[in-house]
Amino acid sequence: MKTFGLTGGIGMGKSTAADLLRQHGFPVVDSDVIARQLVEPGQAALAEIERLFGKEFIGNDGRLLRDALAQRVFTDADARRKLEEILHPRIRAVWEAQLQTWHAQDCPVAIAVIPLLFETDAARRFDATICVACSANTQRQRLRARGWTERQIEQRIVAQFPAEKKMLLADYVVWTEGPLDLHEAQLDRILRRSP
Repeated sequence: MKTFGLTGGIGMGKSTAADLLRQHGFPVVDSDVIARQLVEPGQAALAEIERLFGKEFIGNDGRLLRDALAQRVFTDADARRKLEEILHPRIRAVWEAQLQTWHAQDCPVAIAVIPLLFETDAARRFDATICVACSANTQRQRLRARGWTERQIEQRIVAQFPAEKKMLLADYVVWTEGPLDLHEAQLDRILRRSP
């Protein structure tokens, strides 16, 4: 089985790439989805977050107040590091287990979407890495369309490696400025023709 780690800056097209790959029958595991599952009510990670950060980050329904926690951790590097220490090992364990399952099922190709692929030193686990990227202007336009403020955008961008660094580290780059069919064609060329 050939494994690909797919990454990119926030708002640069990782979710779109994952959706396109799934539509074409490729098995995809997404770290962002795993992270959301790990903080559902009753999960050990949520209890640990509550112990560390306080009850004010848990809603009356027992769910994590994600926006409030994001505001805290993206203005405090130490708090972000502590949150990452809770979540990253758990996230990695889930996607590692999924890749092992697909390997046992003789899947020819499998993809893990990991926003912090290089930052967490996970890239070495994969046969090849793909970085989806776009211009900084397009990135900011996409994030504004999500309703983010300039401050929120800047906080998220500086919390990751610059897109240029990710592109240099990746084996393949998919440029997401153009129409979806072009995005799709780039992914298809990489996955179907790579040795």
